[in-house]
Amino acid sequence: MRRRGGLLAGYRIIPLLIVCLFGVIAFVYSFGPSLLFGSLYPLEYEEQVSASSAAHGVDPYLVAAVIKTESDWDEDAASPRGAQGLMQLMPATAEDMIAKGRVDGTRYDAANLSDPETNIEFGCAYLAYLLDYFHGATDKAVAAYNAGMGSVDAWVQDDELPHHVIEFPETQAYVVRVNVALARYRDLYRDAFA
Repeated sequence: MRRRGGLLAGYRIIPLLIVCLFGVIAFVYSFGPSLLFGSLYPLEYEEQVSASSAAHGVDPYLVAAVIKTESDWDEDAASPRGAQGLMQLMPATAEDMIAKGRVDGTRYDAANLSDPETNIEFGCAYLAYLLDYFHGATDKAVAAYNAGMGSVDAWVQDDELPHHVIEFPETQAYVVRVNVALARYRDLYRDAFA
């Protein structure tokens, strides 16, 4: 009889172990993504992103996603075509933002795109310009950031940009990468720009 009671006592532990297992799974599910993705999706230059995105009316998480996708937060990044800095801007684009009155050329120098604050200011101004041009259609603005406004205009005539109409595979992948990064930044850094 005593042996049987000892055996039944072991069965009482099984529900407790199951509850503990679900607790561990819930912990990993809740905090695992931030621990894993936090290192893959760092957030730097928060003050500059916050200030410039607010000044230009652009979602700061979108700015972070573009920076992640363009340069992976490397302020010294340079493309073979001449794009520079965190947001990979062409000097001609920066000059255009000054000419359009979107950036104060007395405060920010278009020749200084390796400076993070300057680059973020011009990048936010350009994103705001694209969003205005495409009437707030984020995917169109993001595609144009990569492929140019003329390309996006040629691909689609309405407010939506279906993925399959983008003719450049690089731009298709770019839009997907920016959207994934945007979702990650919103999830990982919920209060970063509050």
